[in-house]
Amino acid sequence: MSPKPSTPEAPTRPRVEGDREQEILDATLGVLIDVGYDRLTMDAVATKAKASKATLYRKWDGKAALVIDALMSQKTPLEVPQDTGSLRGDLLAVFCAPGGLTDEHQTAILGSVITAIGRDAEFAAAFRDRFIAPKVAVARQIYERAHERGELREDLDLEILSAALPGIVLHRMFLLGDLPNTDLIARVVDQVIIPAATRG
Repeated sequence: MSPKPSTPEAPTRPRVEGDREQEILDATLGVLIDVGYDRLTMDAVATKAKASKATLYRKWDGKAALVIDALMSQKTPLEVPQDTGSLRGDLLAVFCAPGGLTDEHQTAILGSVITAIGRDAEFAAAFRDRFIAPKVAVARQIYERAHERGELREDLDLEILSAALPGIVLHRMFLLGDLPNTDLIARVVDQVIIPAATRG
């Protein structure tokens, strides 16, 4: 009986990982900064990264996934600070730290994709889930800790209040041109957040 002819194995696709992956993510951020999300294409990223478009598609199914991974590769995570003993102290400790509102790199990342959030539903959903949600969770923990200390009013809507500080600061940055700094954040905390949140 003659042996069965062997079936050729499907070629394995090389994986994009390690330093090569980071080079592609860095190239993606370069194109993003140069032309913005709307005009960014996989072709442009491939050219800048000196890679084939097929190489990109082995790892990412489109530009939304690629840009999100590029943004996350540059993200400085917020962390719940050691308990300072007050809501004011905790807010200043986290929002004036790396990854917070005074971190120019992080706010520049947000600025580079702000239009995409309103135009690309796939990108917006991934951005909110992977980039924004962890920041929201940290802020929520700060307010919950203040509530446990008895600082906050019982009728407080934490969903609304926890968005107020970044909302005001980013509004002033993107619409009014005020660059976030420790003084601006402290003024918002002292004049808006603390009076609205605490028992007085």
